[in-house]
Amino acid sequence: MIKNILIDLDGTLTDPKVGITASARYGLEKVGHPIAENINIDWIIGPPLKASLAKILNVALEHDLAEQALLGYRERFSVTGLFENQVYPNVAETLALLKQQGFKLFVATAKPTIYAKRILEHFGLAEYFIAIYGSELSGERTNKGDLIAYILQQEQLIASECLMVGDREYDILGARRNGIDSIGVAYGYGSAEELTHAQPKMVIENFDALLQVIPQLSCKSA
Repeated sequence: MIKNILIDLDGTLTDPKVGITASARYGLEKVGHPIAENINIDWIIGPPLKASLAKILNVALEHDLAEQALLGYRERFSVTGLFENQVYPNVAETLALLKQQGFKLFVATAKPTIYAKRILEHFGLAEYFIAIYGSELSGERTNKGDLIAYILQQEQLIASECLMVGDREYDILGARRNGIDSIGVAYGYGSAEELTHAQPKMVIENFDALLQVIPQLSCKSA
């Protein structure tokens, strides 16, 4: 029986494209590596950001250039990029109904917790969650599997009573590593091919479809 729902932020609850990509371009330009506007960097939304910046810069993750680009990103994102964001349709209403039905909701995002909290509070979504879990600014728990393991430990949750909802393979694979079923969302930043390869229990087209599919999953696992 599903009692606890872990939900990704970027690409699942909100569309952060403008804020993330503009801030990444800003950070890269600060280290002398400007990216042309016609080059698509949407793929950086979801995975740990420093690793994505290092990939663009063609340097090792530990390289100082990647760290400096990340600091440049945060310089813009913490002031402006946070709010260049849109809540997907029916998210607030769906969260309210899930909470009303007795589910315990948790945010599980690779984004630093300090930013995730500000975004969710700004858009009036924080009130629906028991807790908001993200990574540390040091880079700790940017790996989704590590983050989910941490949430299970901190909240004393039973894996078989949990469900992970997210748009990228990192959400699905991180959940599986911890013995948790998952639902992929098709409207985010994971391609259909990526989600098919990751093999969540099911993929939904809209966030409010959770209201129909969660009872189905609970019945199957009962």
